[in-house]
Amino acid sequence: MQRRRFLGLTALVLTLGWLAGCSSPQYLQPSPERTATVPGIGQGQAVTVNVMDGRDSPQIGTRSGNAMSTSVITVEAGPLMPKLQAEAERALRDMGFEPTTQAAQGRPRLTLTLQRLAYGRGESRPLIDEARLESVLVTRAENDGATYTGTYTSRRTQGYAMRPDLEKNNEMVSELLSDGLNRAFRDPELGRFLIR
Repeated sequence: MQRRRFLGLTALVLTLGWLAGCSSPQYLQPSPERTATVPGIGQGQAVTVNVMDGRDSPQIGTRSGNAMSTSVITVEAGPLMPKLQAEAERALRDMGFEPTTQAAQGRPRLTLTLQRLAYGRGESRPLIDEARLESVLVTRAENDGATYTGTYTSRRTQGYAMRPDLEKNNEMVSELLSDGLNRAFRDPELGRFLIR
């Protein structure tokens, strides 16, 4: 009798803990990294580069897919923008440019904007749910009075039996943003525009 009561209490505590975990907010701190090879076409030219957050809100979605849920997922601009800035500067250096944050008359300028970062719920099947993630990075390059704009959309669908925890969501968002950086700096037109 005592054993049955103990098992019942244990099951109740585990269930409450699981429910609390599913409904609690998550504050992600993704660490995106550009991994794609970039064209080495620069010849040491200085390029002003700045990264901006163009999103309406730091909240990217909820773990449950319900807009009124308390399981909100947030990616604040404060920790993320410096990481994107560092990766943009590294990409430009690898391309043969000299990145700087200081503007100067006649110097090419590149602005990288995180336009969208979203986390939603996909299709539900027996025992399997889906998380759908999307990011949109926009580059705006200005050189010699002309402008080049590129839009780079990355999507990911992840199936799961148990909702992803903080570590897994951090990993997925990091990979999503990394893919966006790869797409942006692999764009041959962007590099050619900066050296014209």
